[in-house]
Amino acid sequence: MKAAATQASGLYPGEPRTGLFDPAPSVHKARPLLWALAAIVAAVLCALVIAVPLDTEQQFGFGLVTLAAALWIRHKVAGPLGAMFLIALSVTGSLRYMFWRLSSTLDFDNLIGTVLGWGLVSAELYALVILLLGYVQTALPLRRQPKALPADTGLWPTIDIFIPTYNEPLDVVRGTVLAAQSMDWPADKLRVYVLDDGRRDVFKRFCEEAGAAYLTRSDNQHAKAGNLNAALKRTDGEFVAIFDCDHVPTRSFLQLTLGAFLHDPKLAMLQTPHFFYSADPFERNLNTFRIVPNEAELFYGLVQHGNDLWNASFFCGSCAVLRRAPLMEVGGIAVETVTEDAHTSLKMSRRGYNMAYLGIPQAAGLATESLSAHVGQRIRWARGMAQIFRIDNPFFGPGLRLGQRLCYANAMLHFFYGLPRMVFMTAPLAFLFFGAQMFQASGAMVLAYALPHILLSIAANSRLQGQFRHSFWNEVYETVLAWYILWPVLLALVNPRLGRFNVTVKGGVIDKDFFDWRMGLPYMVLLGLNLLGLVGGVWRLLSGDGTVSTVLINLVWGSYNVIIAGASVYVAHEARQQRNTPRVNATIPATIFFANGRTLACETRNFSSTGVGLNLPPRASLLIGEQVRIALSRDQLATVLPGTVVNVGDWIGVAFDELSVAQQRELGQITFSRADAWAGAWGTAKPDTPLGSLRDVINLGLGNLLRLAFRRDSAARMRVAVGARPPRPNNP
Repeated sequence: MKAAATQASGLYPGEPRTGLFDPAPSVHKARPLLWALAAIVAAVLCALVIAVPLDTEQQFGFGLVTLAAALWIRHKVAGPLGAMFLIALSVTGSLRYMFWRLSSTLDFDNLIGTVLGWGLVSAELYALVILLLGYVQTALPLRRQPKALPADTGLWPTIDIFIPTYNEPLDVVRGTVLAAQSMDWPADKLRVYVLDDGRRDVFKRFCEEAGAAYLTRSDNQHAKAGNLNAALKRTDGEFVAIFDCDHVPTRSFLQLTLGAFLHDPKLAMLQTPHFFYSADPFERNLNTFRIVPNEAELFYGLVQHGNDLWNASFFCGSCAVLRRAPLMEVGGIAVETVTEDAHTSLKMSRRGYNMAYLGIPQAAGLATESLSAHVGQRIRWARGMAQIFRIDNPFFGPGLRLGQRLCYANAMLHFFYGLPRMVFMTAPLAFLFFGAQMFQASGAMVLAYALPHILLSIAANSRLQGQFRHSFWNEVYETVLAWYILWPVLLALVNPRLGRFNVTVKGGVIDKDFFDWRMGLPYMVLLGLNLLGLVGGVWRLLSGDGTVSTVLINLVWGSYNVIIAGASVYVAHEARQQRNTPRVNATIPATIFFANGRTLACETRNFSSTGVGLNLPPRASLLIGEQVRIALSRDQLATVLPGTVVNVGDWIGVAFDELSVAQQRELGQITFSRADAWAGAWGTAKPDTPLGSLRDVINLGLGNLLRLAFRRDSAARMRVAVGARPPRPNNP
């Protein structure tokens, strides 16, 4: 009887009733008065440092001392202590700068200066808020480890695997379904459901052949959220795992994630990283794949770990497990916004349930193929986060602790960067074109206050984020997206009901290089305006129109904007991508069986769901068109697959012949579904060095300007591309 009660509560025998987020007893016994007194003293000291007035020479001295301290800490003080010191210096420099801006630089004498000046300082205030919230969010990331499952598999819960799909091709969905069926979990406790909002007969036949359940509904109301909610009503597993149809899970996914739920009966959701084995448009078009970390690496490599410390990790729509009871308690997947995943987490957090993040990649999917698809996806995220901020603001309402409110708010406010980014990209033009002064201060004073603010924040963020984001690259990312997310975010604030859910297209090809004029036009305009601004600034410098220091500051600012705009333009130059199924580099033992009975031992160079690249021993050779069989083996698993040699050179390429469902499942188990398939590829980029990253961004931006100016083939490629645009995402 006691054991049955324990199992029903979500614990297994002998496990203490302690939630993952329950504070230690010593926390309850802490002396509130002492903590309050320490906070007051710290606040007074901080205010004195921030507000004390200094002249130009003294402020330069203050900046030099703090920058020297930051450099010493960066190289001499390791671990969290060094990071906290750098954050403290950065916060001091930034708050001191903003205090000076608000108290000493806004005495405008005309309407244009007032409007432009307050517009710029508003953008700076937004950036400061995001900077401070980011420090709170990521200063002490929680690196969670998997929790053990009980040895008795009879105590393991039942779980439903949901794979929603709408218009994706079967070739994209097939691998995910077969991998989900292959997960290491008792067969009688695992059920895989394909949720087809496209209502396609070919999917139904595939599910029948593969042994997966096939669910549809009569309409497409509420898009993905509605599809998942319809499935929740027709299933009854204790837990639900959700995978986007291109995210292939590893065999160990459930064993690494479900233990946390059995240790904490209040845990409602556990998220794992979204790992992509193909390059996104930034990585492909800028040739930075696996060299410069992408956006996802920062979020899943650091930000979600930081959220986890505050019990504010949130559901990201895929590669996650949810406990059914609390999910149904909040009415299922949220349908009020187009970011139904994060909103669902917020609702469960308000009810007092715990959220968790396990930063071990246990699934891998396809990144967006084209810039237009990538931008469309980000527009949806930005609109949805603005909708949540408008209708279910985390700063208000019951159920959240302060840390949770700050983390949720930062996740939403982040997507408001469109307008501030456009302000920063055009602000120097007001002076370079029209002589409008937006700083009522000397150039020397601007430098004395601005340089510590900028350089200290770069140093602190490089220390915190360097493994997962390189300095200055976020400027390129945000500039590319700023124009496109600006208007949806503002509209969502005015009317949250505006806008529709759009499906992100995956699994396409790009037949030839082309410049996407429709997507690149805003960056071309920004580039052109800033180039003209530099011409105007040089004219002012030569003619003596304006203080030399003020002209030089705006020229440097404009030059930096030219570099960022130049790099952004190049992102719109879509690089050729002919493979429907990207190859993944991996070394797996292999054997080639020839028609005459001869065998040849070798190893794989890369693999995909449709073929394999092989490294051969010296002096071995094959012929294009030769029929072979390829044996692959890994972790006591083996399969033999028929194929045809399609490429011969330093390595050979073999395209698989038509494979049966059983062969496809075996191939997936040895390749995409290996427990260690993706863990070693996470956060492996070279650590950030701010000067090196600045050099790379400058080379990229200026190099693109030279290509645009002097290479005929660049112009030719752009002309060919007019009208050759990737399809827009379809709306259900």
